Formats: sequence, structure tokens, C-alpha cells
Amino acid sequence: MKITFLGTGTSQGVPVIACECKTCLSEDQHDKRLRTSALIEIDRTVLLIDAGPDFRQQMLRENVKRLDAIILTHEHKDHIAGMDDVRAFNYKSQDAIDIFAEERVQKAIKSEFSYVFAEYQYPGIPKMRLNNIDGYGFRIKGIEIIPIRVRHLHLEIYGFRIGNFAYITDANYVPQESREKLFGVKYLVINALRKEKHISHFSLREAIDFIREISPRKAFITHISHQMGLHSEVSRELPPGICLAYDGLSFICDD
Repeated sequence: MKITFLGTGTSQGVPVIACECKTCLSEDQHDKRLRTSALIEIDRTVLLIDAGPDFRQQMLRENVKRLDAIILTHEHKDHIAGMDDVRAFNYKSQDAIDIFAEERVQKAIKSEFSYVFAEYQYPGIPKMRLNNIDGYGFRIKGIEIIPIRVRHLHLEIYGFRIGNFAYITDANYVPQESREKLFGVKYLVINALRKEKHISHFSLREAIDFIREISPRKAFITHISHQMGLHSEVSRELPPGICLAYDGLSFICDD
């Protein structure tokens, strides 16, 4: 299983428009963060977690030629806004793209992309086939995916576990029942917005404490704000086995 970080930034990305902080002015490519998303490749199956406003740019940068399904954590714009561009994959496969999301998120998709689901199908519109996530494990082309319920302030959203890999973004609380589903993972992706406490996302310290509890072999921080600071400086402060993810980073999950 190969994981590629397509984007590792918050809803504004990094640099932030009109911001002149040292992170936004940095010339280090590690400090250039598109909106958070991840590509998962297992044999010939290609899965995407979230499709934000940078979806098109991310697909082109990583030269993605096929996409079997999109799995959505939640309905905020920085996680779904790019879905119109699945049209390219519709054309190549001559089929609709499978979208996996819970019922609330599906309603948001139907509202945001109402023309996709309208009675009159305008030529060239995206084709999406919605599949429900109900809290139980499900399969895509034989690959088992376990939803992990977490909280994003008052909004309940999903992270996901696939084998020895787990991916959680936008969380500021993980209930004990969900933590138990994570024990045994070797590779953990978890969000941390900044060093200071935040109302709806883990801080860096909270993420580190969570990682230590789950105890994976390797952990990656994503959904990072410009307020976190420079990638090079923060990376030197992290404990062994924990790193800041960056756009384009990929790694292999072994058994």
C-alpha cells in the first residue's frame, strides 16, 4: 500500500492570501501546502480521501491516471469543493465515480453539486455514484475500510483505517471507542493545526499526546496552518517517529 499526501494544508492553504508571515513568505517547498487530501494505491486500486478545491492541481502534479473511488471525511468545502473535476476520470473510465460518504455528507454534495443530480443531465457534467457509510466497515474492490468516528468541534466526521494504516483529519476529539479501533496501526496520519490550542482541531501537543497513546511505528502530521511555523524549524522539535507531512510526500505501508 502506497500513501501520497496530495495536500497537507488547512482550509486556506499555505501561503495564505495576503499574509506576510515568515511561513507564507518562505521559499521552502515544504511550506507550500494545498488543501488536505491523500491518495492510496493498493495493487491496481486507487482511492482518494477527500477532494478539495485543489483536486485538479493535485491530480495533475501526481500524474494520476485512474481513480476508483473517493472517500469523504466530511462536507466542508476544503474537502469536497474540487469534485466537479471527476469529469476527467468519468471520460476515461466511461463510468461514474464511486463516492463514499455518510448520509449528511451526501446531502451536502447533492446541494453543492445539484446539477449532477438534476433530472435534466446537461452534457459533460460529472457522474457520481453515491455510496453510504453507516459506521460499519465496508469494502471497495475487496479492500476493507473501517470508519473511525471523531469530532470536529460539534460536527461528527470520519477518519479511516485500512489495514495497518489510519488517516484522521480535522479532529479535536477522538472517543475511546474510536481509539480502540486504532490500536495496532503501524502508520498513523493525524491533524494538528498549530502549536496553540484551537477550538476545532488538535494542537501540535494534543496530536503528539494522541500519537503516543496509539503508539504507531510512524506518525505524520497533516492539516497544517501557516501558524504552525516553518517546516524546517518545527520538524527539529518533533519526537522520533513523528514528522510533519508535506505535499508530495509518499511512503509504503508494509505488513
